Amino acid sequence: MSDSFFSPVTRRDFLSTSAKLGAFIAAAPYIARGAEVVAKSDQLNVALIGCGEQGRILTNAALKIPGIRFKAVVDIWGYNRTYAERLLKKFGHDPKPYEDYRQMLAEITDLDAVIIATPDFKHAEHTVAALKAGKHVYCEKLMSNTVEGARSMVHAARETKKLLQIGHQRRSNPRYRHAKDRIHLEGRLLGRITNIAGQWHRAVTDDFGFPNGQGIPEAKLNQYGFANMHEFRNWRWFKRYAGGPMSDLGAHQIDVYNWMLGSNPTMCIASGGVDYYKTHEWYDNAIAIFEFPTKEGTVRATYEVLTTTSAGGGYHEYFMGDEGALKISENPKYTKLYREARAPEWDKWVTQGIVASPTSGEGAPPAVKPWEKVGVKKLGGPAKASTVDVRETAALSAWDIPVTLDKAIHQPHLENFFDAIRLGTPLNCDGESAFATAVTILKINESIAAGKKLTFAPSDFLA
Repeated sequence: MSDSFFSPVTRRDFLSTSAKLGAFIAAAPYIARGAEVVAKSDQLNVALIGCGEQGRILTNAALKIPGIRFKAVVDIWGYNRTYAERLLKKFGHDPKPYEDYRQMLAEITDLDAVIIATPDFKHAEHTVAALKAGKHVYCEKLMSNTVEGARSMVHAARETKKLLQIGHQRRSNPRYRHAKDRIHLEGRLLGRITNIAGQWHRAVTDDFGFPNGQGIPEAKLNQYGFANMHEFRNWRWFKRYAGGPMSDLGAHQIDVYNWMLGSNPTMCIASGGVDYYKTHEWYDNAIAIFEFPTKEGTVRATYEVLTTTSAGGGYHEYFMGDEGALKISENPKYTKLYREARAPEWDKWVTQGIVASPTSGEGAPPAVKPWEKVGVKKLGGPAKASTVDVRETAALSAWDIPVTLDKAIHQPHLENFFDAIRLGTPLNCDGESAFATAVTILKINESIAAGKKLTFAPSDFLA
C-alpha cells in the first residue's frame, strides 16, 4: 500500500465514514430486494464448492434446514467428493460430483445458491464466478487472503445484484445478537466500553496427512494452484493460500469487535513469529493491539492467537466497561456477564429477560453496597473500620445471559442466508461489512511483517 493509506485522520473523520458506510450498506440494492430476491418455491437448490472439513461442517448444518436440496458437490480431491456425495445420499439428496466448479456452473442450471468452503486464496475466484452465473453465494470467512480479492467479491455482488453472505457466523448466533442488541445497546449494562480483550488458544497439533493411495497427482495440484499434497492438506499455514491463524481463528473474533462497537479501528500494532512449527510459513503465535474510535471515546483492544497451548481459557471475546463486562464465546462455558459494584441495580433487566439472576455463592452479588465501607482484620490485631472504597475490593458479581443456542453453531447464519433468498430478509453479514473485517485482519500480518504500528484511513474500509 502507498503511504497515503497511513495518513493521519481524526476521530470525527472515522465516525463520519463509519456512518456513511452503515448508510450505504442499508441502501445497497442486493442486500434485501424484496420480491426480486424471493425464490420461486420453498425448495432451494444448492451446490457445495469445497468438501473438506469446513465444507462438511456447513453441509451438516444445512441438512437440518428444511427445503434445502443439494444438487452438486465440487472438490479437486476425489476423496473429499466421495465423502460429501455419500453423506448427502444418506439424507435423500442426489448430488452430482464435479472436480471443476466451472463445469458444474455450466451444467447445473437450476441452482439458487452456492456454498463456498475452499481455501482462502480461491474464495474470490469461486465467489465471483458463482455470482456472475446468477447464483447467490454463502462464502466462508476470511473473504480473501488479499484486500484486492475481497474487493472483487463486493463489486461482483453489486454488479450482479445477487446476495453475498460471508461466514462470520457469530453475527447470527442468538446469544451474540442478544448481547449486542439488548445488553449493550438497549440496556447499556456495560456502561462505557473502554477495553476489549480476545483470544483463541489451541494445543499443539500435527500437520494433516492423507490416506495411503488417496493423494492427488502433483500435476493436477499445480493446475489448481497448489505446490504439493502437504500444502494442499495444510494450506492454512502457507502464505500463498491463506492469512495464517489471525485469519483462520482471529477473523471470527475481531469481526465481533467491529460489529459490537459499530466502528472500525484507526491503528494496529502486532507481534508474531514462526516460533514453534518450523515447517510452516505463518506465525504460530501472534498478538495484536487496536484502537477503535467511538462516540464515547477511544476503545483499546487486544487479541492473541496461540497454537501451542490450550491453557488460559480457550476462546472468547471480553468487552469491559465502567459498569459491567461481557465475556462471550460460542462455547457457553466461557460466557458470563459481570456487574461492577458501582453500577445501577440490574433487577429490572432480570424482569425484562435481558440478564438472568446469578446463583448463590461465587456468582452472587456482593453483600455490600458501593457507598459502604468494609471491615479489614489486620494480622495480630482486631478488626476496625477501613477507609478502602468497596469499589476497589468487592468482587464482580457474575450473571448469566438467558439465551441458548440449541442448533449447530453455523446453522442460524445459513438460515439467515436462505431466508434472505426466500423472503428478502437482510443478511447478517453481507460482503460490504465483511470487507471491513478482512481489511482489519490483513493489516495485522502487515504490521508483524513491518515490525511497526500501522494506521487505517477511513477509506480503507470502503470497497
